[in-house]
Amino acid sequence: MAGVGDVVIRVLAVAAATCCLAAVPAHAADDGTEKLFTFKDPGITESSGLAVSPTHEGVYYTHNDSAAAPTFYAVDGNGRTRATYQVRGAQARDWEAMAATKDPATGRGVLWFADIGDNLDGAWPDISIYKVMEPRTLGNATLPATRYRFRYADGARNAEGMMINPKTGRLYVVSKEFAGSVYAAPKKLRTDRPNTLRKVAGAPIMATDAAYAPDGSSYVIRTYFSATLYKPSGDSISRVTMPDLKQAESITYTLDGKALLTGTEGPKSPVYRVPLPARAQPTVTPSPAGAESTPEPSPQAAADGGGGGLMAKDVLIWLAAAAMATGVITFIARRTR
Repeated sequence: MAGVGDVVIRVLAVAAATCCLAAVPAHAADDGTEKLFTFKDPGITESSGLAVSPTHEGVYYTHNDSAAAPTFYAVDGNGRTRATYQVRGAQARDWEAMAATKDPATGRGVLWFADIGDNLDGAWPDISIYKVMEPRTLGNATLPATRYRFRYADGARNAEGMMINPKTGRLYVVSKEFAGSVYAAPKKLRTDRPNTLRKVAGAPIMATDAAYAPDGSSYVIRTYFSATLYKPSGDSISRVTMPDLKQAESITYTLDGKALLTGTEGPKSPVYRVPLPARAQPTVTPSPAGAESTPEPSPQAAADGGGGGLMAKDVLIWLAAAAMATGVITFIARRTR
């Protein structure tokens, strides 16, 4: 049952999201959204992360939220579980996100699991992200993991989004806050000490997941209400309307980069396919040899307020949202005396 703090957060989030609907041009996906499948495994009760297998055709991965074992599932296009995997050497304090990449040197699939949830914004001294080599064949197994620990340069916080740029291999964490942020990990991750996460761009209110496009041309951040597409620089491209879900938790791109997949928590939860607007479709013109890819967010851009940070207009929006929320909360308090 939700506590008072949860009620306040949801009221503020709804109010702020209502005020912010016009901030980014929206793309309505009514004419192409379809339910791809429903998870049939009774063990999948809180699907919180979602990824498409980079090497097994028609296979999708998911894992449960907090209070679960370090377990993930491989399911097919009908939502049936093909294999259940245990991750050796991992904890599952609050797994909130996952990503799937491909090792450019070997072509082997790589799975990443983010134990980054922290509802007390400082309950853990550090957070962990686990790297697991994707199994070559599907079948129940226990797989070893490499653990990377992280700390935020500006203090602990809650997060539910994690993504990896397939072009650069850099890992990012997206915080779940009223004024959220995108944090970049170092280019080279170390296992012998915590890696520092530094803010490089802003993020929308209460982000619940994030993912990079397979070609590295864009990334998406999911909230309870919609999803927003960004260039690697952190500049927004478009807001994409999402299907109405009970508790929107996960998002990823299809392998061709032409659509998004999104899911929710709960037993037998559905996964939807949402087509992308034309301006966010994969790039088809290859870059000249030796040319740099689109620049990624930088700490200076974050400091300057780029990529969705709070600007003067945002401050006005928050003031309006706070006023709306205060009225609603006061009404609830009086009714529940």
